[in-house]
Order: sequence, then structure tokens, then C-alpha cells
Amino acid sequence: MNEFHSVVLDKDKCNGCTNCMRRCPTEAIRVRDKKAVILKERCIDCGECIRVCPYHAQKAVTDDLDKLKQFKFNVAIPAMSLYGQFDMDIDMNKVFNGIKKLGFDYVYDEGYAADISTTVIRNIIKDKNLPKPVISSLCPAVLRLIQVRFPTLIDHIIKIESPMEIAARMARKEVMEKYGFKSEEIGVFYISQCPAKVASIKDPIGIKQSNLDGSISIKKIYGDIVRSTKSVEKVERIVRATPKGIDWARAGGQSRAIGVENYIAVDGIENVIKVLEEMELGKLDNIDYFEGLACVGGCVGGPLNVENPFIARNRIRRISQGKSNIAEIDENYALELYEKGLITWTEEIQPKGVMKLDTDIGNAIKKIEKIDELMNTLPGLDCGSCGAPTCYALAEDIVRGKAKLDDCIIISKRNK
Repeated sequence: MNEFHSVVLDKDKCNGCTNCMRRCPTEAIRVRDKKAVILKERCIDCGECIRVCPYHAQKAVTDDLDKLKQFKFNVAIPAMSLYGQFDMDIDMNKVFNGIKKLGFDYVYDEGYAADISTTVIRNIIKDKNLPKPVISSLCPAVLRLIQVRFPTLIDHIIKIESPMEIAARMARKEVMEKYGFKSEEIGVFYISQCPAKVASIKDPIGIKQSNLDGSISIKKIYGDIVRSTKSVEKVERIVRATPKGIDWARAGGQSRAIGVENYIAVDGIENVIKVLEEMELGKLDNIDYFEGLACVGGCVGGPLNVENPFIARNRIRRISQGKSNIAEIDENYALELYEKGLITWTEEIQPKGVMKLDTDIGNAIKKIEKIDELMNTLPGLDCGSCGAPTCYALAEDIVRGKAKLDDCIIISKRNK
């Protein structure tokens, strides 16, 4: 069970408007006593509630720059989406140098790790024995969604670490070799666009322990980055990513980089759910690769970014179409990392039966029958006034012992 969640509620700001409850893709939110309540066992940290809350009551818990004091040597890994947060005429080397001046000793380009992933995945999906479509492992919110709602698709997920984790592993190795620091003396921090990424550092998927020590949101330090960048005088070359690697920041970017022709790229968690439903029914077995991203536009749409996602996506697109003086990753080098097991998952991911009514099949059937009975009683308006997103969710809550029939306002009035 996921024990850490980046997404939390500020009760003082919440007025129980139900916006978040209605948009939550896993029905993980209820409104009780005029305050939203997050059902942690169902939350996938997609950040949809953060995006739609008009009162900013939902937020993502991330680290502060003060945490750098815990380590002798600190590494920043800016998210690929950072390329879309600045105008095209700004040298990203200068931006990365600006980040370095905030207290980091080293900056590692996540896009370079995406280039490594590109090469490895391109070779893996040639295997005709893989269950199709192969599902990308980039978006941790989608991986959690599959665990919670589509466990039969777990075997379709490609067992490759995300570029964030690959970058952290490679950066730590480089620092140890170049500067002689021990692993425990090095702090590696992701400059994040996404609460799901933050959660996956504390509670990893596919690996026992993350290669990162924390995560700082882009939104939290963006102003500091801008100010620091302006004072950079000597620009050290830090950018390593090719345009193809940077293109992973927008929906469809990784599929285009990999060069697979028969793919589906879907952005927006509700759209992802609809396609996964089709996939679960076996209707997409003729597709080679599925790239599902929880945020609209892909990582450029992450709620911890600052730029309008459509503007950011346009910038990433222009970068991906531009020329580069950076050579593509050596294929032998990338495949060697893969064959040595340095960028592959080590742990099987397990289904999370939070949507199941009961582990005993007999009891589960009885509860389904009880829900059907309740549905004949409930008005079926899905008005949300009871604090559950739908009448069916209320019926489930009643069967689970977490709500009562009188929570339905219509029935409550009828009984008076």
C-alpha cells in the first residue's frame, strides 16, 4: 500500500465545493462535514485535484532548498519540462547554471537519461513475445492507476526505470567517480513538475529504493532560478540532451523518439482511463506501444510547472524540430547499461485491491448484490450532495460501512 502521498489538503482553505471530488479519476475524494477528505488508499497523486481546486486547498508536499544542508555534495536534476518554462532565446545552459548557483554542486540533464531510455526501449519492443501493447513506465500516476483499476495490464508495463531515476543513478555514479564522494554524502534532488514524481521518490515503483533524496517543485523555486540565471557570468555547458530526449516532455514525444510507428499516445487522466478500458478488453492487442500521461499535454502540463502548458508544449515542439550539435547516445553504451541491469526494475509491482469489495469472492458477491439493492433505492442523480461522487460510490461506501443511506439528501428528506 502506498504510504506516502505528495498531494495533501489544506482544510482551512477548503470550502467543500466538490470540484476535486467530481474530477478525481479514482474516486479517492469524499466531502464530509463540508471538507474534502482524500482516501489515501485510492489516491494516485495525479494532481488533478490541485489543478481544479479554485481555492488552492489541494497542494503538493515537496522539499525546500534547506534540505541541501544535509549533504556534502548536491546534485540537481531539472525535469525535462523545464525546457518549456523559458523563452526559446534563453540558453538552457545558462538556466542550468542558475540552478547550480542556488546551492547545488552539479546539474544533470534528465533529457540525457531520456535519450538512454529511447535507445533501450527501441530495442526491447522488437521482442515479439512481449504482451502488446507495451505500456510506457514514464508516468507514475498512470502506473498507480493501473495498479488500482487495471491490474490485469501490469504485465504490459515495460520494466525500465523512468528517465528521472536513470538520471539520478548516473549522476550519483559520475560524482563518486569524479569527486570521490561516498554515495551517502551526495544529495540528489529532482526539480519537479509533478506530485506523482514526488510520491514515487518516497514510495518507488519497480525498485526498492529511489536513487533520489528528495524533490523540489519548479513552482517553488522558479523565481529564484530566474534571478540566479540573470547573474550567471560564466556559462558552463551542462545541456546533454538531444532534441529527441527533450521531446519526452510532451505527449507523444517518447514514441516519436523511439521511432515506433504503431503507437497510441494519450494525455489527460480521463482519456488514459478510457483507452486502458479498451486495452483491458483486448481491443488494442494490435498496437505496439502505449504512452499514457496523466497531465494534458504530457509532463509540460504538470501542476508544479509555472508556464501555460500549451505555450510550453509549443516550445518543446520547436526544440524537437530544431538542429542540435549534441550527438545521439551510443547504442552500445545504452544497451550495456540495460544488460547489466543498471536501469531495469528489480521488483515486481503488485495490484492494489482497493477497488475490490472483499477478498473473499462469496462476500464480494453478497456486497455487489447489496449495492444493486441500494441502487434501486438511491435516486441515481449523481448530484454529489451526499459527499460521494456518484450514487454508486455512495452505495459502495454504505456497503463498506463508511456512509449511511440518510447521507443522500433526497432520501433523508423523504424519510422526515
